[in-house]
Amino acid sequence: MQDVSIGWREPFDNADVNRLHAAAFDHPVHDDDWVALTREHSLGWVVARHGSDLVGFVNVLWDGMTHAWIQDVMVTKAMRGRGVGTAMVSVARDAAAAAGCEWLHVDFDDDLAPFYFAACGFSPTSAGLIDLTQWRPR
Repeated sequence: MQDVSIGWREPFDNADVNRLHAAAFDHPVHDDDWVALTREHSLGWVVARHGSDLVGFVNVLWDGMTHAWIQDVMVTKAMRGRGVGTAMVSVARDAAAAAGCEWLHVDFDDDLAPFYFAACGFSPTSAGLIDLTQWRPR
């Protein structure tokens, strides 16, 4: 992970995060306002840079009290497998604890379980989910 700097609540550019999100989640590049979204809803975020290039981003949302959760862990394909994601989650965990949060949550697809459980230290737990794109009022 040489030459990668990782920082809490550091400035970032919307275009860079939109490109990173599109590459990480395999969709077209959107024009979302990540700066406004994080300012309004997040405890903070973690930015990873290789030189001046954005190579990773993690959004950390919270309830304003004791619960925080990791959303959108993104690392460029070229930087995956080098510990960037694990380091960003570590910074997010420490910042959430410093803010007084007692719990850090994450949800993920099954193929990412080794990353979150083994590399990042999360524990398995039961959770519920409703796919609102498929749900219809009764």
